[in-house]
Amino acid sequence: MSRRVLPVGDDALVVELTSGAEAEALHAELLRRRAAGLLTVREIVPAARTVLLDGLADPVRWIAELTTAEIPPAPARAGEVVELPVRYDGPDLADVAAHWGVGEEEVVRIHAGVEFRVAFCGFAPGFGYLTGLPEGYDVPRRATPRTSVPAGAVALAGPYTGVYPRSSPGGWQLIGTTDAVLWDHTRVPAALLSPGTRVRFVPTARPGAAGGGGAAG
Repeated sequence: MSRRVLPVGDDALVVELTSGAEAEALHAELLRRRAAGLLTVREIVPAARTVLLDGLADPVRWIAELTTAEIPPAPARAGEVVELPVRYDGPDLADVAAHWGVGEEEVVRIHAGVEFRVAFCGFAPGFGYLTGLPEGYDVPRRATPRTSVPAGAVALAGPYTGVYPRSSPGGWQLIGTTDAVLWDHTRVPAALLSPGTRVRFVPTARPGAAGGGGAAG
């Protein structure tokens, strides 16, 4: 694992890594150390290829530690899988199918057949960047972003799947919709998805199809 550790202010460090998998592994290891009382830190924030440690008691010591420490692969997440019912009715479903070289129903089968993991969160409160699609299923962002994407839109961009927690502009490829509430400030925790959470998408009937659609839990 190649990494660079940089100071951020007086009591924070950012660790730069070479891949998302390495960032996930480091994040999991830092959480383990904090839970075991081996690390005192206020926040551990993963991103695509970085991990931020904010509120370190001894940042100078951790620069050397984080530069040389052996980090094991991220373990399988324990606990229940969050299931999100999805109507695969997105306006970009046909474009994704064409990009993958398959039919629309095969896109649904592939996407719903994967157990995803939230690698990190960002963009908007409650928006998780989910990994898990096999290699070769990356999709480009739209050449022209939409000015408004509805809340609950299930979307793809690069190697990631995401669900828009609220209406906002966006350039991801929309393949479906869910009624699940991704962000609720009255809920504890407010975010339905957090880094490390396991997620599955469960197909429900498209509008007009035979049978009833599922409701969000």
